[in-house]
Amino acid sequence: MTDGPGAGGRGPAGAAPLTVRSLLFVPGGRPDMVAKVPRWSPDVTVVDLEDAVAPGDKERARQAAVSAIAGLAAGPGRGLTLLIRVNPPGSPWFTADVAAAAGSRAAGVVLPKLEDPEQVAELRRLLAGHGRPDAVVVAGLETAPGVAAARALLASGVSAAYFGAEDYIADLGGRRTPGGQEVLYARSQVVLAARLCGVPAIDQAVVAVHDEQAFADDAAAGRSLGYTGKICLHPQQVARAHQVFTPSPEEVAHARAVLAAAGSGVGVVDGEMVDEVHAKMAAAVLRRAGEQSPG
Repeated sequence: MTDGPGAGGRGPAGAAPLTVRSLLFVPGGRPDMVAKVPRWSPDVTVVDLEDAVAPGDKERARQAAVSAIAGLAAGPGRGLTLLIRVNPPGSPWFTADVAAAAGSRAAGVVLPKLEDPEQVAELRRLLAGHGRPDAVVVAGLETAPGVAAARALLASGVSAAYFGAEDYIADLGGRRTPGGQEVLYARSQVVLAARLCGVPAIDQAVVAVHDEQAFADDAAAGRSLGYTGKICLHPQQVARAHQVFTPSPEEVAHARAVLAAAGSGVGVVDGEMVDEVHAKMAAAVLRRAGEQSPG
């Protein structure tokens, strides 16, 4: 499988850029759902061997996931980006999961509950040993130690990262609330670390999968924080994630006007003064839209 278009984070030298507005999770033990992925057109699909699979089903799900990905790669899923989320380092399934992912048609691996840079190094050694040194690695920061060490972890050779709010708050012993203030600090820490390390940051999941407004509001808040995409737990969330994380025609037009006005130093657009910092923000909007900013 190949990465989607656009610019994004890189893993080792030579790895292709990764763009993620939507990160759709599909249970590894459900090849029927994997087969339907092309109709939903997510930027990246994660075939999940971790949370979505009971301990007694891990071996069966691993085989089913590899077979399902091979089926997609043979035709209907050509051009999609598929990853396999392995079980965490130290678990009984980690090594076999990585070997299966490396030998599959997946573009790479999602490493959950990352807490130590050595875990990335171990994963990279295993992937290289299976002939996949340039595989995509997406890091899951979803525990207290993982969030606390976010900058070091995201500087260790990953292609992108996501913030897992549910696991994080469970690790703290807290509780989730509709407003989400309990995870705002961690959510901000992860996106800041991602920015400093130059990798895309994918925002937390919304578990109320049929509440479209809750998803839209949470995605908009994530975008305002600096996230470039959203975890999707249900196919219907994909289109909404793309809507939120793709600049609208009005935003693009405004960005162009800001860059034009700020070209001479300081200008005025829609009655508001714009200067260099606004020009940087406008250039970021155009990059998200797939445009090159003037100059």
